[in-house]
Amino acid sequence: MTPTLPADHRELISDLSGIVCDYPSTDPESTLAVLADDAAHALGRDATSEGRRERAGYTILLHATCWYVSARVFSKSLFASYVQVLDGIRAQLDRSNCTCPVDSHPSQLDSEYQVEAGVSMLTEAGRAAFAEDYDLDEAEVAVFDCEGFLADLADEAAGQLREASQELFGTVDVSHLDEQFVGDDGRLDLVAMQDAIRRTWENNTGPVALWSARRWLAGQVRDEERIGLFLCLWMGIAQTYEGLPPSFARDLATALATIDLDVSCDHPQHPWSTADSTVQSRYLAVVHLYAPEDHPDTPVPAELSARELWECPVQYAQLARKALQDLEGWRTMRGGDDEDWEN
Repeated sequence: MTPTLPADHRELISDLSGIVCDYPSTDPESTLAVLADDAAHALGRDATSEGRRERAGYTILLHATCWYVSARVFSKSLFASYVQVLDGIRAQLDRSNCTCPVDSHPSQLDSEYQVEAGVSMLTEAGRAAFAEDYDLDEAEVAVFDCEGFLADLADEAAGQLREASQELFGTVDVSHLDEQFVGDDGRLDLVAMQDAIRRTWENNTGPVALWSARRWLAGQVRDEERIGLFLCLWMGIAQTYEGLPPSFARDLATALATIDLDVSCDHPQHPWSTADSTVQSRYLAVVHLYAPEDHPDTPVPAELSARELWECPVQYAQLARKALQDLEGWRTMRGGDDEDWEN
């Protein structure tokens, strides 16, 4: 009879393949949490042949999906689950037990292939089906159980997750931007900040927004620079379309919380509302405000260019509300627990 995978394993391949292809058909966070939990339960069965099969399968699957956890999921608990089970697997592996010929370990494996291989390695029937599908002999299948091969996968995945966890949840150092944005006289170079934000392809928006937020919170800003600094913070949020992680969002939210949202005024319109929602239009509005002779073009009409309108508390409140909505959208999009996003 032709060997076949159990139905639940075929479904698992489908679910995980969608995730590693970045087109998930299930909730990725919960699916990957279940994967890590199943792998953890398998750790205690390492003394059996079934347990060793599962160890190989789960190691491959955790390696295949670790990039998605690192890049797409903002959940400390999921990171912790992955690292804990990978460390547990690694403790069971000894590279010196590897007897494979040189260069026989699979390398640079496609994530979808790893998903299929990992699920298949979990059972004898799955291994037989995988060997038949890919025309593998017994020795080629046995390589997937090699402790040296699995140790390499576990080390690589755990290392990537630890590095990503620090970037997502740790403290981000943006002090190097002082040299770029603060003049010898202590004044902020808001034109340079805008130039940096405009270079979105260099991933500048997040660091500039975070630097602006910390400068704002520290009170290191002159009165005439306040609206410019706040707009740099705001633009860094508005123009980060895929969302920033908690390591950025915490300070951004704290800075926005300094704005009084319960304010009113008699102005029918404020300057920022005249700038189109494009990087170029916003850039022109700010650089004209701070260097009108060098940057004469601006979307803001003359009748709305008074500093009183720029500094109106209602405009600050309008900007803050929009930025807070964006931050909430990041939390919804990226998941994670509330405490992951808070100080």
